[in-house]
Amino acid sequence: MAASFQSQSRRYARRRAQPMSEINVTPFVDVMLVLLVIFMVTAPLLTVGVKVDLPQTKAGAVTGSDEPLAISVKKDGQVFVQDTATELDGLVPKLLAISGNNPDIRIFVRGDAAVNYGRVMEVMGLVNNAGFRKVALIARQPIKKARKK
Repeated sequence: MAASFQSQSRRYARRRAQPMSEINVTPFVDVMLVLLVIFMVTAPLLTVGVKVDLPQTKAGAVTGSDEPLAISVKKDGQVFVQDTATELDGLVPKLLAISGNNPDIRIFVRGDAAVNYGRVMEVMGLVNNAGFRKVALIARQPIKKARKK
């Protein structure tokens, strides 16, 4: 009887000692879901942070694969490159440094609806004279009203 008990315990010991060939993917799925939630929450926060009341237009959206550089002009005339306040004298050197002297980088100019039109044109003129060829104005799409039947 003792011999049979001893042979059974060896059989079970051998099974437990073998390496497991399956990968437990549950921790990987958990990590991926956490990362997904983090990126979903932070992605909207990565847009340009300068608050500008954009005018409305019916023009189509501009498409492109690269990340554009944004210049914002607030209603008081203050100019921002991305989130950094910049004087007009330092605008062109800053753009050249950021773009690495690449004239094909896309630049979006965001002008507040209440800003003087001349100020926006002054900024666009400086950007254009610096040799940048892909400069566009940004505006909001108009809000579509429900049609009455």
